Amino acid sequence: MKKKSVWEQLSEEETRKTSMIAEDYRKFLSENKTERLCLKTFEKAAKGKKAFFYSEKNKIGGIARIKGDPRDGALWIAAHIDAPRLDLKPNPFYEEVGLAMLKTHYYGGIKKYQWTAIPLSLKGVILTESGKTIDVDIGDNPKDPVFTIADLLPHLSRKVQNDKKITEAIEGEKLTLLAGNIPLPREKEDAVKKHILRILKAQYGIIEEDLISAEIEVVPAGESRYVGFDKSLIGGYGHDDRICSYTSFRAILDAKIKKTAAVLFMDKEEIGSVGNTGAQSTFITDFIIKLLENAGIKPTYTNIRKVFMNSQAISADVGAGTNPNYQEVQDKYNAALIGYGLVITKYTGSGGKGGANDANAEFLWKIRKIFNKNKVIWQAAELGKVDEGGGGTVAKYLSNQGIDTIDIGIPILGMHSPFEIASIADIYEGYKGYKAFLSS
Repeated sequence: MKKKSVWEQLSEEETRKTSMIAEDYRKFLSENKTERLCLKTFEKAAKGKKAFFYSEKNKIGGIARIKGDPRDGALWIAAHIDAPRLDLKPNPFYEEVGLAMLKTHYYGGIKKYQWTAIPLSLKGVILTESGKTIDVDIGDNPKDPVFTIADLLPHLSRKVQNDKKITEAIEGEKLTLLAGNIPLPREKEDAVKKHILRILKAQYGIIEEDLISAEIEVVPAGESRYVGFDKSLIGGYGHDDRICSYTSFRAILDAKIKKTAAVLFMDKEEIGSVGNTGAQSTFITDFIIKLLENAGIKPTYTNIRKVFMNSQAISADVGAGTNPNYQEVQDKYNAALIGYGLVITKYTGSGGKGGANDANAEFLWKIRKIFNKNKVIWQAAELGKVDEGGGGTVAKYLSNQGIDTIDIGIPILGMHSPFEIASIADIYEGYKGYKAFLSS
C-alpha cells in the first residue's frame, strides 16, 4: 500500500503521451473559462464522431456512445464545467472619486482576498433589447485591456483590514472592478461612467439596460502556465472541475466501449447543483430519454428507471492534494499526494459524512479491479481530517436515482483559487482511469 510517484512508473512512451495530453489540456484550460465556452468546445469536437451530443440552455450537456440496450445499464461519468468566479451584478456600473466601477457578486466558495490586485477578464453574453446576442471576451488577448480590484495600501490598512479575520478583511461588496477614468466632456454628473457606456455603445451596440439581460463572468486573465523548473505542473484558473471534464471527454472518444457509455458536463455544482442546469434538475432524465430514443427504445417510465437502476457512475471531481505548508489539515494516512495518481474518494460530505454519497464495497471492488487490470495509478483519500471542514460533489444526485456512484478525480493544490495547480502526470492517469472505466 506504500504510495509511489507516477513518474517512477511511467514508460518512455507514456511519458511522451503525458506531455502531449498536458499541452492540449493547458490550451483547453486557457481558452475555455466559462461553462458556455466548454460546452461549445465539446460539442464541436464531438461532431463527426460515432456519438451523440445533447445540451440544454447552453450551460449543461453530455455525450454518449450507444452499444447494446441501455436498459441493461450504462457507464456514466459526471463532471462539472462551472468554476468559482465573480459575476457582474444586473446593474453593475457606478462612479466614485473619478473612477468608473463595476459591481460583482461572487459565485461559489472563494477566498475573496485572492481576487484582488490581479488582472481579470470579462467573458459571457449580452442580449440586447432586439434579441441580438453579443459575445463578450475582453482581457485575454494581449492587445485587450484588463480589469482589476484595487486593494488597500498596507500603510492604511491596519484598522480597516489587518485587525480583522481573513474572511472579513475583504467584503463582498468591495469586490468591484476598475472600469475607466476618462470623463465625457461637458458632463457634470457620472461623466466617466457615461464615457464608458458610450464606448460600449460604439463597440458592441449595447445600452446600459442591456446589462440586465446578460451573463458576464469575471475570471483571471491570461493563459495557464507550466509550473516548476521541470514543467511537471500546470497552473491556471478552473482546474476544478474542467480538468476532469476534459479528461473524461477525451476518454469517451477513445474508449473501446462494450456497453453504452456517457459523459455529462454539469453546471451550478459550485453553488449546490441547483437550477435548471444543475445536477438536481431533470437534465439527467432528459438525457436518458434522448439516449433511449437514439437506441430505438420508447422512453417509458419503466425503461428510464431500468437505465438508472442498472447503471454505474463516476462522479469526476477534483481531490484536495496535500499542501506541504498546511499538512495539519490532512490525515496523512488518508491524504492525496500530487503526482501520485487518480484519487478514489469513497465519500465526501462534512463531519459525520453529512451530505455525502458513500459508495458501497462491491462497486469499490469493481473500480479497483478495473484500474489494476489497466495499470491505472491510483490512490485512496479523503478531502481532509474528519472535523476540519468538508465539501460535496454531484455524486449524491446520481446515486439518489439508484446509480452506483463513486467520486474519482485528479488532485490539485489551491482549490478554488484563481491559480490552481495540477500535476501533468495525474492528468494522464485521470484520462487512463476514465477510459478504462468506460471500456469495462
